[in-house]
Amino acid sequence: MCGIAGQVARNDKPLYDVAANMERMRDALKHRGPDQDGIYISAGGGADLSRTSEGSSAQGKFSIGKLAFCHTRLAVIDVENGRQPMHFQTRCEHLVLVYNGELYNTDELRKELISRGHKFRTRSDTEVVGAAYIQWGSACVERLNGIFAFAVWEENAQRLFLARDRIGVKPLFYVLRDDTLIFASEIPALLAHSEIDAELDENGIAELIFLAPGRTPGCGVLRGIAELEAGHFAELARDGFRVRKYWDLVDAECSDTFEQAVEKTRFLVRDAIERQLVSDVPIATFLSGGLDSSIISSIAYAHLAERGETLRTFSVGYRDNAKFFKAGKFQPNSDEAFIARMNEFLPNSQHFDVTLDTAQLVPALYEATEARGLPGMADVDASLLLFCREIKKHATVALSGECADEIFGGYPWFRDPEIRAIDGFPWAQSTAWRQSFLGAAYNIDGAAYVDERYRKTLAETLVVAANESERRVKEMVNLNFKWFMQTLLDRKDRMSMYSGLEVRVPFCDYRIAEYVYSLPWVFKDYNNTEKGLLRHAMRDILPDEVLWRKKSPYPKTHNPNYLAAVSAELRAVLENPASPLLQIVKRDALTDLLSAEVGTSGSLRSNEPWYGQLMTVPQTIAYFLQLNHWLAVCRVRLV
Repeated sequence: MCGIAGQVARNDKPLYDVAANMERMRDALKHRGPDQDGIYISAGGGADLSRTSEGSSAQGKFSIGKLAFCHTRLAVIDVENGRQPMHFQTRCEHLVLVYNGELYNTDELRKELISRGHKFRTRSDTEVVGAAYIQWGSACVERLNGIFAFAVWEENAQRLFLARDRIGVKPLFYVLRDDTLIFASEIPALLAHSEIDAELDENGIAELIFLAPGRTPGCGVLRGIAELEAGHFAELARDGFRVRKYWDLVDAECSDTFEQAVEKTRFLVRDAIERQLVSDVPIATFLSGGLDSSIISSIAYAHLAERGETLRTFSVGYRDNAKFFKAGKFQPNSDEAFIARMNEFLPNSQHFDVTLDTAQLVPALYEATEARGLPGMADVDASLLLFCREIKKHATVALSGECADEIFGGYPWFRDPEIRAIDGFPWAQSTAWRQSFLGAAYNIDGAAYVDERYRKTLAETLVVAANESERRVKEMVNLNFKWFMQTLLDRKDRMSMYSGLEVRVPFCDYRIAEYVYSLPWVFKDYNNTEKGLLRHAMRDILPDEVLWRKKSPYPKTHNPNYLAAVSAELRAVLENPASPLLQIVKRDALTDLLSAEVGTSGSLRSNEPWYGQLMTVPQTIAYFLQLNHWLAVCRVRLV
């Protein structure tokens, strides 16, 4: 995994201060690739004005260039030979590639490309991506199974190609203005460029108040910043800039029996996990004792044992959680007993428990904001950041169970007919409450803003089922896929990469998503059980108490000290008249939030959670702390 950035101008527009901007963008991405870095600057005639090496930087300052790329590398495969930017020479073209990701069908593609005459000098998947682009052009993305964002520059044709993986695991943001395109893996790297300012207009404010920590697909929140959407590629050439979709969830008639679906699901899940265990550096798994992480850990354990290797597993918890934990609708039990059972089941694994305390979580809120580049999921982000930092001490690559719930229908809103029938995003039914926080200077109809995006996603849902109930479930899958899942993938990528840890998500294999989307709901809800199909398919690799454990979300702290700590932080914000948060959010609404009464379920007595199942009062307070910090540290200007 890596960080990538670059800039290019078309129509012979010169680019000034190229090297200085590339150095700043590279430095902003160094956490994503602490092992190696490189900068390439083209003077328009293909001259390489910099060098790529461990710890290198552009040599000297160059005032003009047609294109510039920078890259920071977390070395996982072929550590010595996978350096970037990577160059390719054909009979009529010089190509330069920067790539962030991991390809899981590298061996198959390499064999096919060799049969077509390509020669390889490394084991790196980067070289396979470059050769695939040379062979198939933009259609190469349809042949890649992996998580990726990459850019290819064709020097002679003066054409830039950008692409992002089907599911959207790896990020790619860009700014297009005045015939110049500037792109980067993360928003903070874009803001490191001298020509890009952090400006927030009403559209961005609506995103932060009414949708966050989610955001509209393709929206970078700050004015002028866009994100290349999942399953899309873009091209910039002399004739202009265009973006095209190459993949989406497409429904199909299902002719498989339930038992056939079980067998195919078992194969796809096992194959995805085993493909993602390829690494030249230490590898580990997240282990919460829940269904998804336990499936991954069990399969990884057996696979690594065949290679004579030991699996390392990691769990996260909170000091005094056992003392303060109260079972609720969304979190029926805690993880400890199930983690212990999995440790017994995988006796030769090496397990690590990471325990976090309030004293760590509150400062990490601000660090997590800088890692995401936006205010995020409050302590759920902060805890993952701290967790990944601990894992990095023992491993460079980890596998996590994200996205199984979105694909197999594990959330309550899939299974509860009443929730399923409600219009709007089921994880964010708090629009009216959110509206109460919007400052008086802004006249934004939050309900209309949210509803427009909700309706657009429904209209884009591809369904062949005539049955209304089946159609609604498919709509829910697509809503989760395009919105809720993207928020979780943002969280996973930014929090892990901030510590130089590569986290892979096997359930995001597009083959699983495509196949399961086409299956009828009665299969996925087999025996009227959440993720019944997945449980049935994996019944021989897990102990029964883990296999049939009711879903419990990512753990959060229940210690009342956390609410006291974030409340004190927000009071300090309110006492400072210069706090940027107060330009957007009503002071009175924040004061009311500080005195909000919390019910036994963890949610406000009179309001829905802010977002998802876990962002109740303490996390809502923490979100506003993150928003204030982001406005300040990014020097956001309201326009």
